[in-house]
Amino acid sequence: MNRIKDWPEAERPREKLLSRGASSLSDAELLALIIRNGDASTKASALKEMGRASTAEFCIQAGIGPAKAAELQALFEVGRRLQATNLERGHRYTNSREIFEHFHSRFCDYRREVFVTLMLDAKNRIIREEQVSEGSLTSSIVHPREVFSPILRESAAAVIFVHNHPSGDPNPSQEDLEITRRLKEAGDLMGVRVLDHVIIGAGDYVSLADRGLLG
Repeated sequence: MNRIKDWPEAERPREKLLSRGASSLSDAELLALIIRNGDASTKASALKEMGRASTAEFCIQAGIGPAKAAELQALFEVGRRLQATNLERGHRYTNSREIFEHFHSRFCDYRREVFVTLMLDAKNRIIREEQVSEGSLTSSIVHPREVFSPILRESAAAVIFVHNHPSGDPNPSQEDLEITRRLKEAGDLMGVRVLDHVIIGAGDYVSLADRGLLG
């Protein structure tokens, strides 16, 4: 087993970081420094895949128990939040790109589709966001009643819908277009402006409003 304590002292992750900086460490070395035990060579799997891992999947790896798995998941989540562009309450929405930049780092590791509503006031300022569903989008899981209930509760004047495509391809499916049409019709009846539906993929996104597909 290629244990860290068996490495030449100058090449051990902690010593290397202190002398050369964190950027000098490989993915495996960074993870070895965090995990601190086990065979570091087995931790060379892609960081992206580890960012998706569940507690059980982490615990399969040598040297990782539930406590260390929780620590790793927390570290990945901190990284995602630091990457995100913050859309805080009161921020005025101006374009679809900022929606992508806010949600992409959070959604990039999700294995299932997540549907979120971003509620805005009459001046297009953010009120708050709410996750409506998790799972493959269907007209039954994203129903106007469940979607608009929190929107009406907040007296929001406008809304932006956001969801991810775990496949990485952000192009809308026929189901996406149909759901958007139904939700926009419901919004029109309730006096809530549907500003956009942004679909986020791997490093890219599609804005239905920008494409003229909002209905």
